[in-house]
Amino acid sequence: MTALAKAADALFRDRETGRIVIAQFPNLAFLVWLGATVVGLVTSGTASSVLTWVGTGALAFWAADELLRGVNPFRRILGAVVLVWTVVGLVHT
Repeated sequence: MTALAKAADALFRDRETGRIVIAQFPNLAFLVWLGATVVGLVTSGTASSVLTWVGTGALAFWAADELLRGVNPFRRILGAVVLVWTVVGLVHT
């Protein structure tokens, strides 16, 4: 096995099942973010603002959950990147 293959294996392999995991069925927090984002795009005013905050909170929760409980290093890194991106977005608005 090459070094690149070993690195990919270590990055994407689920430590509990041994399966390669890149994407998973979305959990509730991710679905809330997705729904709030879609509905927020077709609404305006206060409803849109509320949906933006709900979506941002749900995305931050999802990212923190992935960072702390992701099934492999890739999922944990993904959670960290999305969490940092979300926080930076909040700071710059």
